[in-house]
Amino acid sequence: MSKRIFHAHLSKSKYIGLISLLLFMGITWYYMKGFSKEPPAIIPLIHKQERLIVPKDSPLRQLITTEPAKEQPVAATYILPAIVEADPAKMVRILTPALGRISHLNKKLGDPVAEGEVLFTIDSAEVAQAMSDYDRAQASVLFATQTLNRQTKLGASRIAAQKDTEQAENDYQQAISELARAKGRLLELGMPYLPKDKKHILIVHSPITGNVIELNAAPGAYWNDTNAPLMTVADLSKVYVSASAQEKDLSRLYPGQIAKVKFDAYAQIFPATVQYISAILDPDSRTVQVKMQFDNPQGQLKPNMFARAAFSGPMHQRIVLPLTAVIQKGFDSIVFVEASPWEFEAHIVRLGEQNHSRVEVVSGLKAGERVVMTGGIALND
Repeated sequence: MSKRIFHAHLSKSKYIGLISLLLFMGITWYYMKGFSKEPPAIIPLIHKQERLIVPKDSPLRQLITTEPAKEQPVAATYILPAIVEADPAKMVRILTPALGRISHLNKKLGDPVAEGEVLFTIDSAEVAQAMSDYDRAQASVLFATQTLNRQTKLGASRIAAQKDTEQAENDYQQAISELARAKGRLLELGMPYLPKDKKHILIVHSPITGNVIELNAAPGAYWNDTNAPLMTVADLSKVYVSASAQEKDLSRLYPGQIAKVKFDAYAQIFPATVQYISAILDPDSRTVQVKMQFDNPQGQLKPNMFARAAFSGPMHQRIVLPLTAVIQKGFDSIVFVEASPWEFEAHIVRLGEQNHSRVEVVSGLKAGERVVMTGGIALND
């Protein structure tokens, strides 16, 4: 009896286990079937003829921002390369008027110089010859003067012939002429009349006040080229900044124009005014020099320093967009305009001057049109 009950109990347990297994498998299959379904596809962008449509559930809507295009007063800015130059009217290259050996240098490179100060002296045979000619001419004038006076008195007393008086007059005029020539040579050398023991010394004085900015010789050297500058003296209290303008820029530039100059050596920007535009074009670089003068009392601006000069043109009304709104497509610049809510069209635009992160739009866009300011790159597929 107990054995039969045991078998009945075992059969019931197997039946319940089988039912539970089938139920578990059914539930698992149901859920796995539900999870295996692919989510519906999301289309980010729809092309409809010339329009680009961003659907309601597109993730691109999170990237795209639009604003109406607005006109604003702007002034075109032209940036040109520039360089610092000494004022040519205040810079002198000192040449030696005679050959000779440099006996003494009174000024070194960088030294300040006052007008009339001695720069250097040269021991020169040419100077000695010029001084000798001057002395001889003076003696000839003295002798000719005495002879003429004597002949004049003798002629008045009818003791001397008329031709002797005329000869004395001619000799006197020749002596005067020779003295003038000898004196002119001394003036050409820049030489005053010196004592007899220094007639071979050439003294060179500075014609301007400034600083020695170039020196090409040393004491004891023999200078044998009168066309080469021995030193250069310049007054750098005022300097020029010379910008190089191409032919296409000339119509935008004029004397009195306001400019801003940024030197590579300094962080600050210096205001300036155009003072002179060259009347000729450089045949090699095909540029025109635009010059601006700067006060330079501390010597901050040094010749040959590099700079960039920004020139402002006249004010005008123009649509201005951030650079993020402009997409480069091949050789074209395009912007996306919202034709209707979340529907866009590409417009080819012509750009003008760029100022930092903004750019002018010359054509291809009207004020009031809503433009994609950010995210336009996502539409450019």
